[in-house]
Amino acid sequence: MDVTGAGPSKSTETFVKAPTRISRAFAGLRDSGELGIIGYITAGDPSLDATHKFVLALANAGADVIELGIPFSDPLADGPTIQRASERALKAHTTLAQVIDLVREIRKSSEVPIVLFSYYNPVLQMGLEKFARSAASAGGDGVLITDLTPEESDDYRQILMAHHLDTIFLGAPTSTDDRLAKIAAVSSGFLYLISRTGVTGAKDALPDDLPALLRRARKVTQLPIAVGFGISLPGHVSVLGGLADAAVVGSALVAEVENATAANPTAASIDAAAAALATRIRLLKEAARHGLSRREVAP
Repeated sequence: MDVTGAGPSKSTETFVKAPTRISRAFAGLRDSGELGIIGYITAGDPSLDATHKFVLALANAGADVIELGIPFSDPLADGPTIQRASERALKAHTTLAQVIDLVREIRKSSEVPIVLFSYYNPVLQMGLEKFARSAASAGGDGVLITDLTPEESDDYRQILMAHHLDTIFLGAPTSTDDRLAKIAAVSSGFLYLISRTGVTGAKDALPDDLPALLRRARKVTQLPIAVGFGISLPGHVSVLGGLADAAVVGSALVAEVENATAANPTAASIDAAAAALATRIRLLKEAARHGLSRREVAP
């Protein structure tokens, strides 16, 4: 998918120099020596109106970045909790275009950085240029395509960069040092490291080899590094402090929504889910601000 003979455009150069909401959020975290919390929820589960309420609850509780998952019919990288959420959102007829419209609505009351988290097929179906233009004009900040490799991303990155959208890619424990360097080179905003092989899902403990993976990633990039897959507890956040720049919490948040609303998505149960999400984020932020996760700030 290379664009033959196409050098970096003037707009791409401008993008590199201009800070996004994501880069400003990480700059603030760095200045305060604090680990960031990135919250993931599936858009449209149980409805887009509910998702709107959930995003504001997460942001008001202290989430530093929000990942909005685009529901997809074959989410191979996701564990059962997020798979079920995707199924519920698709049954509610949630589309990518509707999620972008939701971002526009969120922007009326919140400046929290928003990453659209998707598989590539929905984006291709919309068209790269239309997707990037729509996402940027709605107030989106970055995009993570879970099944897109750096080698296949030239057109995608050129178009998104022209619209000042961060392109976030995934590194894994199985990535070699050379591979991590390639992934970091095409990433902006932050580098997302998967803490373990397999699918998403809350776990009791972090992998023993995670510190080594983070050290390898630090050698190849100066981007902020976020760690996801299996992060769910304040203890996880405490351990990650001083190692990573942010923790991504997904399945644990999606489970809160499922527990409160899957059986009967009433207004009261949606309010209960929003309250549960806010409580969990506050606990994680408390762990991020104290104890082991507190990092030294350069004078």
